[in-house]
Amino acid sequence: MSINPVAAASIIMLVLLFLKVPVFASVFAAAAAYFFLMPDLPQQIVVQRMLAGAESIPMLAIPFFVCAGTFMNYSGVTARVMQFCEVLTGRMTGGLAQVNVLLSTLMGGLSGSNLADAAMEAKMLVPEMEKRGFSKEFSSVVTACSAMITPLIPPGIAMIVYGSIANVSIGNLFIAGIGPGLLLCVTMMLLVSIISHKRNYKPLRTERMKASDFMRALKEAALPLCLPIIIIGGIRLGIFTPTEAGTVAIVYSLLLGVIYHELTMDSFIKGMKETIITTSGIMLIICAANAFAWVLTRERIPQMITELIVGLIDNKYIFLIAVNIFLLIVGMFIEGTAAMIVLVPLLAPIAAAYGIHEIQFAMTVIFNMAVGCITPPMGTLMFVTCGITKCKIKNFIIEARPFYVLLLVCLMLLTFVPIFSVGVLQLFGLA
Repeated sequence: MSINPVAAASIIMLVLLFLKVPVFASVFAAAAAYFFLMPDLPQQIVVQRMLAGAESIPMLAIPFFVCAGTFMNYSGVTARVMQFCEVLTGRMTGGLAQVNVLLSTLMGGLSGSNLADAAMEAKMLVPEMEKRGFSKEFSSVVTACSAMITPLIPPGIAMIVYGSIANVSIGNLFIAGIGPGLLLCVTMMLLVSIISHKRNYKPLRTERMKASDFMRALKEAALPLCLPIIIIGGIRLGIFTPTEAGTVAIVYSLLLGVIYHELTMDSFIKGMKETIITTSGIMLIICAANAFAWVLTRERIPQMITELIVGLIDNKYIFLIAVNIFLLIVGMFIEGTAAMIVLVPLLAPIAAAYGIHEIQFAMTVIFNMAVGCITPPMGTLMFVTCGITKCKIKNFIIEARPFYVLLLVCLMLLTFVPIFSVGVLQLFGLA
């Protein structure tokens, strides 16, 4: 009995992922297995496709924005933005938990990396939250869940990956991401307020915010908060491309380091090392996933799945429900970047066939992949946060249950209420 090469490759990838083999190695093994079972194909194609995945011009934005975010952390930017968040949320029920959520939202426009955001806040905020009476579990959950906002707020790396794969304007994705990011920020702050009220978590202060305190904090945080405006404004005005915006972000972060006198030569070198390590991990996944995506394309898997689904489902809303369930399950087992590279070429044409707006579908996919970062067994944000805070995974999952419900509600809003995903684009007359 002959073995179907694609089926065999897919099974190999899933088995390796279940065995906790690194994602890039699992995906590469699947692509290599296909070529092994297809001896008539030149073996060098797999290497060529991997290199082609890394040579994409839009992908250059990834190391640029990772580098900019790293330098921001070493330039004293995070502390200044956090102080600004404390002033804004000081009287809210939940105190530092509210600061945690708002800081992730603002830092999402500076770093672009959810893992970097979670690690930074787990080190800076969680110990202080515990001192003020918050439980370790609640502090860890808020830190991990709020870091989900980062890939939604421009310049999220997930948007760069999606745009380059699906041939969707990265500039439009950046603008559209503001809506889902603010939706998650506001709803999460409301949930934090409800939980904090029940548990009697106190605000940071009881007196009204003084205008002088607000202006002082705003003055310190004003320059960093200008970066998202510069990036989006520059792209929309045609001054630079999304890739070139990454270099602008690096220059701007270095300039802030000089202005604040906090970026030393040692921290510069550390920042470069962190950039290389983080970018290497992302690009290894992209290269391997690109090779496997070529295999699927060669076997006409996207076309076959499109024909099958369109033939079985005649309603776009049922299709969207099915896609959400599928992506949530996939996100539990496969890293988001790899999943997008393999699945977006399959799903985006189907969504287009149903007349679903490309930006709306993009936001749905990116949000689903973000949810996967905090769900077991492969939740990267969950493991990074718990690894730093020493919170037990079991306790984390139990504490996170109301947040999982909130995320599902937000996902439904993004999926079925277009204003939350394309509303900002419509406001600018771009959709």
